Amino acid sequence: MQTLVLGSTSVFRRTILEKLNLPFECAKPNIDETAKIDESPIALVERLAIEKAKAIVKTKDNKFTDALIIGSDQVAVCEGEILGKPHNFENGFKQLRKFSGKAVVFHTGLCVYNSNTDKTFSLVEPFTVHFNELTDDEISNYLHTEQPYNCAGSFKSEALGICLFKKLEGDDPNTLIGLPLIKLVGLLKQHGLDVLAEQKK
Repeated sequence: MQTLVLGSTSVFRRTILEKLNLPFECAKPNIDETAKIDESPIALVERLAIEKAKAIVKTKDNKFTDALIIGSDQVAVCEGEILGKPHNFENGFKQLRKFSGKAVVFHTGLCVYNSNTDKTFSLVEPFTVHFNELTDDEISNYLHTEQPYNCAGSFKSEALGICLFKKLEGDDPNTLIGLPLIKLVGLLKQHGLDVLAEQKK
């Protein structure tokens, strides 16, 4: 099996990938995540997922020259506006207040890049979150407790963030946490890596 690399230092993505019971390494991609002029959310996350995967090969030690590298990126879209990570309480409060009573679509770009063959497979997986009507106190209590300032959309759905929702719509709950595992299994198979076949080795 080729070396499997997760192009992310996210604890949440790493925990999701561990479900596949395959050995893998983690590496931090260094790229500019700025959106291009008039770039759609779907185009943005797919481009960044690919760039993140390919950036891993360009690291100083250049040790991943024969690897399957996973890149992933996510944005939230509410009423046509792209919303990324809030980074602080004030921005998180604004995001959650904007989301109150609305449906927010999370687009997750996913890429698997073979650094040996230079072959890339990628896609974008949507996931819709329907938010409860949220009071200012509920938003403040949530943010102060969980401090989800490094998460797109200002919440952690795998933890207390679940209290903010009315309904979730999507094919794979892992998508909301940042790594669409069902689709990832399919992309790995396109590269010749059969997850279940690897279990008996």
